[in-house]
Amino acid sequence: MTDVGEIIKALNDFGRFQHWLVLMITIASPFAGFHMFSQLFMVIPVPHHCNTNWFDTTHLNLTEEEKLNLTIPRKPDGILEQCLMYTPVETNFETILQTGLNSTEKCRDGWVYPSKPKPSLITQVWESHFHLHFPELNVLFLYGRRPIALLSLVFEGVLGVAVAFAPSFYLYCGLRFLLGAALSGITIASLALCTEWVGVAYRPHTIITAHVTFALGQMLLAGLAYGLRDWRHLQIAGSAPVFAFFFYIWVLPESARWLVMKGKIEEAKKVLQKAASVNKQIIPLRMLEELKPEQTSNSSTVLDLVRNSQLVKVILVISLIWFVNSLAYYGLSLNVGSFGLNIYLTQVIFGAVEIPARILSVFLMQHLGRKKCQSICLLLGGTFSLLIIAVPKDLPVVITMLAVLGKFTMAGSFSTSYVYSAELFPTIIRQTGLGVCQMTARVAGIISPLVGLLEKYHTSLPVGIFGSAAVLGGIFSLLLPETLGKDLPDCVDDLTHKPRQDLWETSRKKLVQSSHFSEKNLHI
Repeated sequence: MTDVGEIIKALNDFGRFQHWLVLMITIASPFAGFHMFSQLFMVIPVPHHCNTNWFDTTHLNLTEEEKLNLTIPRKPDGILEQCLMYTPVETNFETILQTGLNSTEKCRDGWVYPSKPKPSLITQVWESHFHLHFPELNVLFLYGRRPIALLSLVFEGVLGVAVAFAPSFYLYCGLRFLLGAALSGITIASLALCTEWVGVAYRPHTIITAHVTFALGQMLLAGLAYGLRDWRHLQIAGSAPVFAFFFYIWVLPESARWLVMKGKIEEAKKVLQKAASVNKQIIPLRMLEELKPEQTSNSSTVLDLVRNSQLVKVILVISLIWFVNSLAYYGLSLNVGSFGLNIYLTQVIFGAVEIPARILSVFLMQHLGRKKCQSICLLLGGTFSLLIIAVPKDLPVVITMLAVLGKFTMAGSFSTSYVYSAELFPTIIRQTGLGVCQMTARVAGIISPLVGLLEKYHTSLPVGIFGSAAVLGGIFSLLLPETLGKDLPDCVDDLTHKPRQDLWETSRKKLVQSSHFSEKNLHI
């Protein structure tokens, strides 16, 4: 029986067909980068404090500064608290002037913005001092690569524009929630398509190319945010162009590997012949005739990942890696404004540094292997993050440099995770396995801003957690098998190095026919 991998080699491992496929995936990636981090510039903190107009009834002849000192507590660094005020009292105000107020409470009558703020989520949709992050929700897609990619692109455009018109915080959250699901669908389907259509040697290159343009999207975000200070205009500018990809419905191919695993042989032959035509190659008729479906289940669920001990080990370790990788990556990325430099400049640097990081990861994966590359990147990323703790706060340039180095290595680690995971899971459950990995990563993305709140108790706690988690992931990654230079597994038997049942049966029947023995006289 002919394997799909053999046919892909015959039609060219990385010909014009694959070039066009990678290009289509690549030009859509910057918008994912935009949506992933756009909220950083939509909820830029605006100086504000509680409205304490109640004190005006005292008719005391005080300056604004003196009034604030009496009614608003200050942080240890001398900055006014944004969401706390001294409890109003009915007493002799001369006594207040002498002894002040002691008990505090949350703002009663809203907030005051000393300077006219730029339009932002904080001032237009909800008034809150919290920085919220809504990374994409992951769902497990079981209906092929192409339909999910197309549907997700439509949702990305529609929901991205709809977010700009959200009249309330809750509706904004709901739309962002659905937008995250769409981004997840694009990511998983694109990764599977790129991996399953190219030869062994080109897998990292196709995935990393898309990741590079993802980094360009982060840089584009900084430029758009600098020029478009109104958050609604910014959201529309980064979402509306997605509708230009509507033509993908006619040109985006389905994965031939997935079609074969689902028993859709005729559809697989058509798409393979189309690829060969674009590559100006001819697939031998014999290879197409011998293309048969695997004698395995045509459906896959999350339960398939826990029915085999080898798969259980893989899914547990690789999920841990995605979790810690995402925790550290977003922990650094979502705090671009806390390193002491201009937020726009820092965002450009953070986006730019990912480009060489992701390109370098290709060479490391090819020369060191996936496992070593994954481990080294996580260990270095964790170490750089932990070193930030030792740097005084009055050295923002040094802190930013360490943060950039941490982002550099964590970006390389993330790219490695995508390639590594796609090669670890069999075709029949690849999309499901990647979905589970994405889900754990997004859980970590949700947690990372909450970890940042621990800075209230100790400034080193968040960075210490991010760094320690990355180091832990680097150690555990050494438990995974190496996949460098190996063909993609199509079924679970390939992963565990057991002979496939369908191949065994085919060989046995051919042997019976050629030797003219009856099946009952053949003893194996």
